[in-house]
Amino acid sequence: MLVSPDHPTTSVPLVVDLDGTLSKTDLLYESFVGLLGRHPLRALGAIAALTRGKAAMKARLAGQFDLAVGTLPLDDAVLAMIRTARAEGRAVYLASASDRRYVDALARHLGLFDGVFSSDGTTNLSGPAKARALVDAFGVAGFDYAGNSLADCAVWTQARQAIVVNPTRALAARLARQFPDMQVVGQRRAEAMAYVKALRAHQWLKNILVFVPPLAAHHFGTAVIEGIVTFVSFCLCSSSVYLLNDLLDLRADRSHPTKCLRPFASGRLPLVHGLLLVPLLLAASLAVACLLSADFILVLLGYYALTLGYSLRLKRALIIDVVVLTCLYGVRLAAGSVAMMVPLSQWLMALAFFLFLCLALVKRCTELIHRAQAGTADQSGRAYQAEDLPMLEAMAAASGYVSVLVLALYINSPAVTALYRHPQALWLICVVQVYWLNRILILTRRGDMRDDPVIFAVTDTSSLICGCLATLLMAVSI
Repeated sequence: MLVSPDHPTTSVPLVVDLDGTLSKTDLLYESFVGLLGRHPLRALGAIAALTRGKAAMKARLAGQFDLAVGTLPLDDAVLAMIRTARAEGRAVYLASASDRRYVDALARHLGLFDGVFSSDGTTNLSGPAKARALVDAFGVAGFDYAGNSLADCAVWTQARQAIVVNPTRALAARLARQFPDMQVVGQRRAEAMAYVKALRAHQWLKNILVFVPPLAAHHFGTAVIEGIVTFVSFCLCSSSVYLLNDLLDLRADRSHPTKCLRPFASGRLPLVHGLLLVPLLLAASLAVACLLSADFILVLLGYYALTLGYSLRLKRALIIDVVVLTCLYGVRLAAGSVAMMVPLSQWLMALAFFLFLCLALVKRCTELIHRAQAGTADQSGRAYQAEDLPMLEAMAAASGYVSVLVLALYINSPAVTALYRHPQALWLICVVQVYWLNRILILTRRGDMRDDPVIFAVTDTSSLICGCLATLLMAVSI
């Protein structure tokens, strides 16, 4: 669809592609994952519209999902090129294979374009179709065109000037042979670390919990191979979930002061890569899990189902979200128990439940405090409001103190004599735990806590010292 300018111009117009050129992301995948996060069945149903063509599917997605075009990651160099063209008196047009509702919305938001070309539900304006539309409007060599991929070659052959945006070295070399006078804007660099960041490798530290059941039972050095396999399987599985969660949370992440830097939210990585990696990592996790027992595979599938439910719905449910987060830590303990065939102590489960419930509540407190400090409204769909903070802090403190009580009761139970020669030393662990919990609660109230208290604990010097002291005291008591 073409929206004509209000006034004609004698200079050659500049036509700019949207997906991957002006925007660092693709609006088709943006709308799909956005709808998937809110109405999964509708998103899957939109795929059925492919039987009527790609343009029909895009129109269905656009009709069911309101894309926040104001949060899209745009390329500053392309924006500068557009503004320069306008300053020179040239007309500038936005041409995209995305649905017209999204393209029109972005054009209105930026206020930089004299008109737009887009898919209309019947014609998918990509490649040759886009070339024909632009030739019909401006004639052969009657426009300059900025694009980013091989799909734009059909348009560049009809344009006066080929402008290639952020190509890889290989693509730039290939296009240079066909368009020797092309203009290059930016260059795409290898983003290996962006993939590592997207996998959230630092979160794999949480999966060390699979080793806790055998260590708590003093089965030192046994089933080491099984433990490593369990750890690897859970790391692959959790990364699959983190990728999916990042895809579903794009809008919320872009409104967050730090999460906006995540690889998918910032546009450093293509969304399609995330959509491909999610099932591949899950399949790899299950393949590794097959080296263990069928019971472990069931635990792993249960973990994935619970995290999937959390990502799609439960994270927006009051209190249920923190209970689910707590249970996810418990599933890791259960996985270690099943994989290494070590009975799971009820004392350990009780201690872990209340301790991780405390940390889950601390995480919610942190989010509320950061929102208050930034003076922003909630963009993530969480069920908590600013006035809930005192109650959440009280619940976090109560849960933490109950975990200390569970440890104290365990020290006085008959079960402790079977494992420890000097259980009296364990009382000092209670002291360390009380100090650590109170420090965490105070830092949270001050706004010094980062998003995830578990990751904070393994990077904070005082927390590491507390962990070393607790380990030493446990060794002494044995």
